[in-house]
Amino acid sequence: MVSDVHGNSEGLARAGDGADAVVCLGDLILFLDYADHSRGIFPELFGVENADRIVELRTARRFEEARELGRRLWAGVDRDAAIESAVRKQYAELFAAFPTPTYATYGNVDIPRLWPEYAAPGTTVLDGERVEIGGRVFGFVGGGLQTPMRTPFEIGAEEYAAKIEALGHVDVLCSHIPPDVPELCYDTVARRFETGSAALLEAIRATRPRYALFGHVHQPLARRMRIGATECVNVGHFASSGTPWVLEW
Repeated sequence: MVSDVHGNSEGLARAGDGADAVVCLGDLILFLDYADHSRGIFPELFGVENADRIVELRTARRFEEARELGRRLWAGVDRDAAIESAVRKQYAELFAAFPTPTYATYGNVDIPRLWPEYAAPGTTVLDGERVEIGGRVFGFVGGGLQTPMRTPFEIGAEEYAAKIEALGHVDVLCSHIPPDVPELCYDTVARRFETGSAALLEAIRATRPRYALFGHVHQPLARRMRIGATECVNVGHFASSGTPWVLEW
């Protein structure tokens, strides 16, 4: 089980060693590495100094200033073409690294429309859908909710809740973002709350899956906690750890 791969294709290729399947909870793309500002699409296009500055602004939650800096940098650049070209390069490498079988859903920084071009037959992409793995039913909810960061795959709360409702009762509820619980949403390094889903929390309480698994928050205050009968687990920041979280039964 991996999430927040953010360009770690080398680790991804080893993630399935000894496992019956790999589950990926999204965020394959590395746009900007907050730990190493020299890595990712943004510094490749605009240099490390500008990457340093935009991280500083975003971390301070000065989002309008960060957007203004972005507007100045992108002026005169075909933004969509530049980003898509860089994303395609990363997707080609990352999807080639997926073991077989892999079950994957989107993160908030992913571009879903490109996935069908790169997903091999051994990779099953699910969003608002269920699949049986080893006798247990897994439900997948991809993407994130709308935030001031305006990442590529953010959707409205109603649309997100509808995907959860479509799953019904599952044994393992898989999402990119966490349920809306403060301890699971707070990032101790970024020193801010990431956006969690109230609909996920409601579904956990109502349907009582055995596990709720997610990523998105890279350094959470709490990596796991119980909500009623459900074990909620942040499966980790795979980009930095290179180590999958293992679910056994």
